[in-house]
Amino acid sequence: MTGKRSNPPSLQATALRLLATREHSRDELRRKLRSRSEDCEEGALDAVLDRLAENGLQSDARFAESYVRSKASRMGQGRLRRELLERGVSTEIVAGALEEALPDDELTRARAVWARKFGAPPQDRNEWARQARFLQTRGFAVDVIRKLLKEPFDESA
Repeated sequence: MTGKRSNPPSLQATALRLLATREHSRDELRRKLRSRSEDCEEGALDAVLDRLAENGLQSDARFAESYVRSKASRMGQGRLRRELLERGVSTEIVAGALEEALPDDELTRARAVWARKFGAPPQDRNEWARQARFLQTRGFAVDVIRKLLKEPFDESA
């Protein structure tokens, strides 16, 4: 009896500790638990994750909404979508979280990010390209960047 139940309580305790600090996707939690307990069986790990989800302690939807809310002021939809998918969240949940948690349109959010970083329109092609690259790395779409910068230097984008 102690042999079978020795791993799940420690896995569950570790999972609860991780979830107490912030929301985690199921995939993130699986990776972290697996790395902290090398001798855990996949079946025991799945059972712990299933139990946490059934009790409402772990939710990919809640994780996605929390993630989008915390990063939306600094990132565009493209990057938010990519990072959530990399964390193992399904495309349906990602789409729902982006739709629900992004009240402002993409151009408004891009303008706020741009204003914090630059605040002045580009004066030449190099500056336009530098500002466009910055916004692209933040995950904003090319058409949003062009509208925001309103410059004819789009050939360098």
